[in-house]
Order: sequence, then structure tokens, then C-alpha cells
Amino acid sequence: MDGLAEVVALDRDHPGFRDPLYRARRNEIARAALAYREGDPVPVIEYTDDEHEVWRTVWAHIDGLHARYACRAYREASQVLALDRTRIPQLRDLNVTIAAATGFSMLPAAGLMTPRSFLTYLAHNAFLSTQYVRHHTRPLYTPEPDVIHELVGHAVTLAHRPFAVLNRAFGDAAVQADEETLLGLIRVYWYTLEFGAVREDGALRVYGAGLLSSYGELGRFEEASTLRPFVLDEIAATPFDPTDYQTTIFVADSWDAMSSSLLAWLGARCRAR
Repeated sequence: MDGLAEVVALDRDHPGFRDPLYRARRNEIARAALAYREGDPVPVIEYTDDEHEVWRTVWAHIDGLHARYACRAYREASQVLALDRTRIPQLRDLNVTIAAATGFSMLPAAGLMTPRSFLTYLAHNAFLSTQYVRHHTRPLYTPEPDVIHELVGHAVTLAHRPFAVLNRAFGDAAVQADEETLLGLIRVYWYTLEFGAVREDGALRVYGAGLLSSYGELGRFEEASTLRPFVLDEIAATPFDPTDYQTTIFVADSWDAMSSSLLAWLGARCRAR
């Protein structure tokens, strides 16, 4: 592999591990992200027909689950950022709508970032996003965040002011957090903005990006995961496994209850510095 091997190294059980064309494509997209400098236009990725087909396959499977499980706030946000179902949108184009709505922008990342880097960028209205696509042989599964996860799960919510406020609050809390506090913050982020659920009108609804962007996860979590009450100190003490389906989902009584308690909890971490 080339000099970017450590950036885009794939585990042996990754669907694209034995596909040299896929690995070369990952390196190509990683190069574009690594060459990016803040203030430059976000790089445009010329997606292939196969990559657009993966995008269409995901939407064909997940739209119905969104109708059943997506929370009201996500449905409102999806009216602001109406994603094309047929072709993968460009971050550069989506940023026009997102920035006008909330001040946020999505910036390219070559791959997984450290929790500190990822969270602290949020304090500056910036969301670090991958631009590569999962392997075409597993269109409904990805072992890592890809552009489909970023757009379906996060881009939509970043165009919604209440979601943007929560993202920014995580960033503010992380800016000067010590390592112990940071660990709690990333766990709370994981179990809320990635895998959070609430009750709405007596039904279970989802607001976490990891659930909203995953056909497999969204289709099984209600029966296969342990649903626990939304207690933030307990959430901050609960480890998670990012490589597998989630076994625990924390459920708040409502969106308003989740949002108000989360903002208060994050604010306390800022004041404690």
C-alpha cells in the first residue's frame, strides 16, 4: 500500500480488505481530505455509478423504517435538507443549506478522528465527515462511518437548529476537557446523537444518526437491544462497542426531556473547568 496506509488501513474482516480497487479508491478519497485546508472549497468527489447504486439501495431499504421510527425532529430536519435519493450529494452543495439554517458546515476527514478532535470541531460549527462509500458487496452494512452514514444520519440533523445546538454544546464541553471528562462526553455523544431514542406519542422514536443511517440496526434494535432509562451519569459510565450492533439503547421520555437534561449536563461540564 502507499503512504496513506495507516490512514485507510482496513481490518481483515472488512468487506473491502481483499479488493485492491476499493482500497485504492479509499486512498484516493483520503488524499483529497488530507490535502484540504480550512477555508478552501470542500473537495468534490466524483462518485462512480456503483457508488451511487449503493446509495440508492440504502434508501430503498431505509425509507420505510424512517417512516416508522424517525423522531419528529429528524422528520422536520429532512424537510430542510431534502437529500437526493438517486445520487450521492456533495458536502460542498449541502453546506449551503446547512450553513444558512444553523451555521454548521461539514468538512472532509480522511477517516476516523480522535474523539477530542471530532468533538472540539463541533464547538466551531464544523462537523468532520468522511466522503468514501462502503463496499458495494455489503450495501446495508458498514463497519465504520462512511458518507452514507454522515449524510443520512448527521447532515440532515445539522440543518435543524435544536440538533445543531446539541452538537455545539458537546463541542463547548470538550474544548478543555480532561481525559476522564472527555471519555464521559464521547460515551454520552454515542448513546445520544449516534444511538439515542425517545418516546413520542406513546411510541419509540429514534434521533441517533447511527440508528437512522443503518438498515440493520434500525430494523432490529427495538427487540434485540436492552432499552434503558435516560440517566446521563449512567450513560457516561457505560462503555460501547463501535464495531457491532448496539446491545444497549437509552430511551428518554421525550425529545424535550432529552434535550433539556443533556444541555444542562453538558453545561455543567463547561462550568466545572
